[in-house]
Amino acid sequence: MPTRQTSKYVVVKEYNEPIEAPDISFKSWLRWIWKQVTSMKLAIILLLLLAAAAIPGSIFPQRSADPNGVTLYFRNNPTSAPVLDKLQLFDVYSSSWFSSIYLLLFISLIGCVLPRVGVHYKALRAEPPLAPTNLARLPEYKKIETTNSIDVAVQYLKSKRYKVIATKKDIRAEKGYLRETGNLIFHISLIGVLISVGLGSALSFSGQRVLVEGETFVNNEASYDSLSPGLLYKTSDLTPFSLHLDSFWTKYDLLNPTNYGIPIDFTATVTSKLPSGKPQKSDIKVNQPLIMPNAKVYLTGNGFAPVLEIKDPDGAISFSGPVVFLPQDKNLTSLGVIKVPDAKKQFGMAAFFYPTVGRLSTGALTSVYPYPVDPVLTMNVFEGNLGLESGLNSNAFELNTHAMKQIAGGKSGTKALQLLPGDSATLPDNLGTVKFVGFKRFASLDITYNPGEIWVLLFAILVLLGLIMMLITPRRRIWIRKTTTGIEIGALAKSRDEMLGKIVKELAKQLKKKIK
Repeated sequence: MPTRQTSKYVVVKEYNEPIEAPDISFKSWLRWIWKQVTSMKLAIILLLLLAAAAIPGSIFPQRSADPNGVTLYFRNNPTSAPVLDKLQLFDVYSSSWFSSIYLLLFISLIGCVLPRVGVHYKALRAEPPLAPTNLARLPEYKKIETTNSIDVAVQYLKSKRYKVIATKKDIRAEKGYLRETGNLIFHISLIGVLISVGLGSALSFSGQRVLVEGETFVNNEASYDSLSPGLLYKTSDLTPFSLHLDSFWTKYDLLNPTNYGIPIDFTATVTSKLPSGKPQKSDIKVNQPLIMPNAKVYLTGNGFAPVLEIKDPDGAISFSGPVVFLPQDKNLTSLGVIKVPDAKKQFGMAAFFYPTVGRLSTGALTSVYPYPVDPVLTMNVFEGNLGLESGLNSNAFELNTHAMKQIAGGKSGTKALQLLPGDSATLPDNLGTVKFVGFKRFASLDITYNPGEIWVLLFAILVLLGLIMMLITPRRRIWIRKTTTGIEIGALAKSRDEMLGKIVKELAKQLKKKIK
């Protein structure tokens, strides 16, 4: 019930007509929705939602990173797994709900920042504001008793790169527009970094390949040990080229007693070839990748690959070739797994390679030097089903011995096989023979492509530049007014400014010089 206040009485008037709200047009609704979407409050909420939405990606196995884990999850949880799959919890980072939050967050951030560009542009073109009525209320204030002109202050302020508007009675000056410019560059570049990272990740790929000396890698999907393409990258777009590992060598420190035997350089010498080009010899080092069209080849690891030849009791070769052994310590004591599914009886071997063999105080073998001075190979033999028929991808560096019987090494009652290069040994349980032919070096190569790298670098530099501009540029306003008794100087800073008082004092000093 509305009321009307008078000087002596309160008059109450009743309205019987119903109050109707005005109609809101479609354009007004769109404007209201856009205002809500581009509010900083919603941006913070979306950022928190994005962090919460990423949690299932670390709880449940993801198809892009662990397809075997997803298969096992379905096998172990036949009831709940289909429901979780419909909710896209096995493809969290490519799911519709995660992408929606991510996209809405970008729209919100862009909507928050871009309008400020127009506001800042108008501020750059606008004149400094009129002086407050009472300059004495400003943080910095000084009054000078003089009858001289205030024109000398104009030249001083312009020399300090202030925007100056001067009349006969007052001066308005402002400086520090680069502070807001830097702020906008910082936030826009930050959005650019995020967009570049997102698009670069979607249009990129990363693959790994372990290459033994003498082997050749061809850049196609089947040649990778593991390949992770981005959401928008097609493996059919891989640029064709070949890479042959000619040799691998390590340089050791043999001069410094403190670091004696420590590797100081790794070099993989390769021969690369494009379909329409000539073979090119190159060296790949740890911090020196090989640049190929739409790909960079990095050296990420190395080790030894003993060459073995295994024959059945009737002399037929059931396994032949180099086997990659994974280094276990700095002296390259290496562990490898040999699986022989094509023999008459399936069996596997867990083997250790010692480049320079030595013994611990417990009597166990170990490597005492990473260079192959006195190489020895030992093997524990397990007989039984290797589990290669399960339909799951098996790890080449793991031997599942739960359903297998150990017939050499450990507590089997038969000593582990111990071979020098060129030696042969008879396998127990009439499995045949094994020969340690020799060894080669291998190199672990990481082949990557990311078209967003240069843009990430560019926007990162702009982020740093904007931050520096924002931090070192002060925003100041100065007013000088001519009065009947002298001159008043007032100054105001947008943030804490230790130099503001000194500037006012310097202005007063410049004006006082005119008295003489």
